[in-house]
Amino acid sequence: MAEQPVDRRVRVLGQPVDEYPELPPEAERGSARRVTVVGADILHRPCQEVTEFGSPELARLIDDMFATQLVAQGVGLAANQVDVDLRLFVYDCPDDDGVRHVGHICNPVLDELPPAERRLVEHDEGCLSVPGPYAPVSRPDHAIVRGQDKDGNPLVIEGFGYFARCLQHETDHLNGKLYIDRLGSRQRKAVLKEMEQRKDEVFARRAEKAAALGK
Repeated sequence: MAEQPVDRRVRVLGQPVDEYPELPPEAERGSARRVTVVGADILHRPCQEVTEFGSPELARLIDDMFATQLVAQGVGLAANQVDVDLRLFVYDCPDDDGVRHVGHICNPVLDELPPAERRLVEHDEGCLSVPGPYAPVSRPDHAIVRGQDKDGNPLVIEGFGYFARCLQHETDHLNGKLYIDRLGSRQRKAVLKEMEQRKDEVFARRAEKAAALGK
C-alpha cells in the first residue's frame, strides 16, 4: 500500500491552516521575560490550574511567553519558566515530518496511552531553564494532551516524534518536573556542572537576540 502524503500545512492549536507567518502573531505582540533557572522553587512544584479564561492578562502572558520562547530559541515554554504559577505552556515545534505545530494549552493532561502505542525513543533533550547542556531521555514517540485554550474552549493536541517529546516535556514542567529529574544521579550532576560552565554564554546570546528583535 502506498504511503499517504503528509499534509505539511502548519497546525495551529491542532488544526491545519493554509497560511501562517514565520513569526507567530503572539511573539510579535509580546515582550520577552526572564527565564527561571533550575533551583528556583516555582520550577520544582506543581503549578496552579488556570481558572480565569478570556482575560487580557492571560492573553498578554501567552504573548510574552511566545516572545520569550523566540528570544531563547526554544520550541516550548511553560508558564513557571517565566515565574508564573499557572498550568499553561506555549509551543512552536516541528514534528519528525517537518510539520510545524504552534499554539498554547491551559491545564494540560497527558493521556495514558495503551502499551501497544507506547514506543519509547531515546533522544537528546535540553531545557531553557537548564541553559546549555543536553542529555538523552527516553519518552514515548506519541502523545495526546487534553486541556483548554485561553478562552476556556476544549483542546486536544496530538503529537508524534519530536513534537510528542515537546508536549511531554512541557507538561512535566507544570507538574514540577524537569528533564534532568529523569536522569541518573551521576548524569544529572554532569549536566548541572556543564550548565554552570555554559550559562553565561547562553544568557549573553539571548540578550543579543532580544536586542536584535526589540524584545
